[in-house]
Amino acid sequence: MSAASLRAALAAIERVILGKPMQIRLCVACLLARGHLLIEDVPGVGKTTLAHTLARVLGLEWTRLQFTSDLLPADIIGVSIYDRATQKFQFRRGPVFTQLLLADEINRASPKAQSALLEAMEERQVSVEGVSYTLPEPFFVVATQNPHEQLGTYALPESQLDRFLMRVSLGYPDAASERQVLVQGERRDLINETPAMLSPAQVQALQAQARQIHVSDALLDYVQALVRRTRAELSLGLSPRAAQGLLHAAQAWALTCEDSAVLPEHVQAVFAAIAAHRLEPQEGEGAANGSEIAGALIKTIPVPI
Repeated sequence: MSAASLRAALAAIERVILGKPMQIRLCVACLLARGHLLIEDVPGVGKTTLAHTLARVLGLEWTRLQFTSDLLPADIIGVSIYDRATQKFQFRRGPVFTQLLLADEINRASPKAQSALLEAMEERQVSVEGVSYTLPEPFFVVATQNPHEQLGTYALPESQLDRFLMRVSLGYPDAASERQVLVQGERRDLINETPAMLSPAQVQALQAQARQIHVSDALLDYVQALVRRTRAELSLGLSPRAAQGLLHAAQAWALTCEDSAVLPEHVQAVFAAIAAHRLEPQEGEGAANGSEIAGALIKTIPVPI
């Protein structure tokens, strides 16, 4: 896969989602690391538009599923229905059988419905009545959620949060980008005019290419030092799965930067997005949030030379 194709894909997304190059690069790196993405922000800042744009530009088949309080696991996975003609149960596949699943407002569904995604996100398969069904490749869950303090939301449990490699926040646009939005109109109108810059096969090739990015022993020491510090100073630190995800995300970030080896700055670029939603401060540490804690941790660990 050429670096030019990846550059073109990033540029196409940035033409729709204005003024958010860092967040866009994180989203693409998350996919290239074979992770899943959680976008948390207030309504109306473009969470769903970003997910739709990612699917369009990357050439992925996608399905949007609106999570509501009455959603059932069968509405996500599918259900077995008795066929009178064959006198057998036939499995009707649910919306999870797609390449990019947009789980819109995931924290408005009950914990029971949320848990239906656990096996799909980790094993890339679903099991129904003892039978396992493999999901398409690449398989990428992009979930959006509103802040927990909003009415009608259920906080995602730690086991569900840990399935998301990254959590990103778009935030409000800067003045210049917002003016461009006001002048040009609805951003979703641009999505249909945006061609696919990659194909599913090319995305899989990029995922394999990311795993081949060189990682030195010194860089591994740096990653382990960061992870150990979270476990020593916080009541809930990073798990081994998170540590592995951090390394894979750093490799993917290096690929988007067209570098042949992972550098400390690649780890630093993705660290907050990977760590913030997993870190739980010790009691009495004030109002510091996960992103602030992650930023402080980066400053405490010496960078390998």
